[in-house]
Amino acid sequence: MKPLEDNDLWDLQKNDYAELIDALSTLGDGVACLHNDNVEIHKNFVQLLSNIMEQQKQIEKVKKSEEENSQLISAVDMNNNILQTELATIKQILSDNSGSSSFDGSFIWKITDVTGKLANAKNGQQQSIYSSPFYSSPTGYKMCMRLYLNGDGNAKGTHMSLFFVVMRGDYDAILTWPFNHKVTFFLYDQTSVRRHIIDSFRPDPKSNSFLRPKSNMNIASGISKFLPLSIIQSEDNPYVRDDCMFIRCLVDFESLPKMALPFLIGVNPGLPLSIQSKLIQSEIEKHRIPSSTSTSRVESPIKLEDLKVNK
Repeated sequence: MKPLEDNDLWDLQKNDYAELIDALSTLGDGVACLHNDNVEIHKNFVQLLSNIMEQQKQIEKVKKSEEENSQLISAVDMNNNILQTELATIKQILSDNSGSSSFDGSFIWKITDVTGKLANAKNGQQQSIYSSPFYSSPTGYKMCMRLYLNGDGNAKGTHMSLFFVVMRGDYDAILTWPFNHKVTFFLYDQTSVRRHIIDSFRPDPKSNSFLRPKSNMNIASGISKFLPLSIIQSEDNPYVRDDCMFIRCLVDFESLPKMALPFLIGVNPGLPLSIQSKLIQSEIEKHRIPSSTSTSRVESPIKLEDLKVNK
């Protein structure tokens, strides 16, 4: 074999270098192409990420809009329920007490369909009912009662809650405010036993409930635990007969003696008012003693725990 000469060796090396340079050039072009592709991919990725973020913003807007719509719908439903309750209350007042009122600060409220009204109170359809308005005089305070048959607040489900409401009247501008006269509630025992429930409270002159009304009626105030539900729900109880009960509200303008209250509720309401007034005045004179420091609440002469309940 003929040995390679220097020129031949140089030619071989030259060719190898040329091939290597071509290969490096091709590789460089490939790297450049990959770099360009990578740059393009990065740009597409950034654009895609931007599109995703924008899409996410749109989704959040839609969610917020749905939440606002849901809140709006809930608010409309709540307002509708309130209006329905107020409408039912007005209908109840008109049907139960149409044409009845009084102008001497005393009012007897006949409540019909007690079973149905108690059921409505329990299921939330109508938690409270109102009596017809009554007055202290033809030009006096306008008032009414509000009854929660299934209780209100911490008395809900355990007691009947009974409240007094000062309403806006035509003569408020010339009346004395705040309203500060003792209020007494009577629940009639409709049997011959006549074990009526009597409870009283004195208004808090600092409470908004007894300031001159700025709306149709002030916030109700009274006795949240007037009577345990177990009593009026018991079979053959003396306070609900023929599915009716009678509640009397008396505003005390004369500082009636406590001991005169049982007599007062026992006076036959069928007598003429002038006769009732004479009988009550005579009884008051019997019990009239120097008044001592008044308390904010008068306990019922009948203790509820002493009442026998048939279960």
